[in-house]
Amino acid sequence: MALPHDVWAFVFGIMGNIISFVVFLAPVPTFVRICKKKSTEGFQSLPYLSALFSALLWIYYAMQKDGSGFLLITINAVGCFIETIYVVLFVTYANKKTRISTLKVLGLLNFLGFAAIVLVCEFLTKGSTREKVLGGICVGFSVIVFAAPLSIMRVVIRTRSVEFMPFSLSLFLTLSAVTWLFYGLAIKDFYVALPNVLGAFLGAVQMILYIIFKYYKTPVAEKTEKSKTVSDHSIDMTKLTTAMPTSVSDTAVHPPPAIHDVPESQIQVTEVRNQNVTGLKDQNNKDHGTKTNFK
Repeated sequence: MALPHDVWAFVFGIMGNIISFVVFLAPVPTFVRICKKKSTEGFQSLPYLSALFSALLWIYYAMQKDGSGFLLITINAVGCFIETIYVVLFVTYANKKTRISTLKVLGLLNFLGFAAIVLVCEFLTKGSTREKVLGGICVGFSVIVFAAPLSIMRVVIRTRSVEFMPFSLSLFLTLSAVTWLFYGLAIKDFYVALPNVLGAFLGAVQMILYIIFKYYKTPVAEKTEKSKTVSDHSIDMTKLTTAMPTSVSDTAVHPPPAIHDVPESQIQVTEVRNQNVTGLKDQNNKDHGTKTNFK
């Protein structure tokens, strides 16, 4: 028995809320790292600013749908709160140049941009026309949200490192896009379904890049490892040479080190004693010779 479309819409909507909530929490390890190091390092603020702006737009769009957009409002309201925390933390720990650029984008996009869209839609459009205009704007900025990680993907390809592209975020972005795609199809909302096609595709590309470059070793790294291996072998050979017994020729050329440890005064005393012993022997020999002649 086939389930009605509204049931499927509710199921996919609930799943979308749960998965999207996990997506919003995915950057938590990143911000824990930022707080510990008190630096934003190579991370960028654009994905969080774009996500915040997109959540604001989707709330405004869902409010035009006469109650059918309730599940869109719930998750995007939570998203606005979480993304705001991320932006505040990013601005707090960013260096001066990055902080200024982030605040500029925040002011132009999230405040002036959103206010301009609301004013235009409220005063220049009505009814279904407003919904279509808002839907088109939401699709456009959703594409920006999904395309924002492209800058990180470019860094991954250039540096051959996935340090700044967490796999968990890419995975849950893909799952979220697929879920909301089916939700949009269930409620027959073209504006909800379309951007999530691109989101699912880009999420899959990010995971593929992660798998490719996670265990990729640059030539420099391989050269360093080889040099380290040669160095280790050199150290082992040095230890082996040191452990080997000294040859006879080496001993003949280099006196035993114990001689260098004898104090000079002791050597002089030994020489005096040797001279005294020699003198006594000579005197005894002379006395012995005199006795022999006397006889």
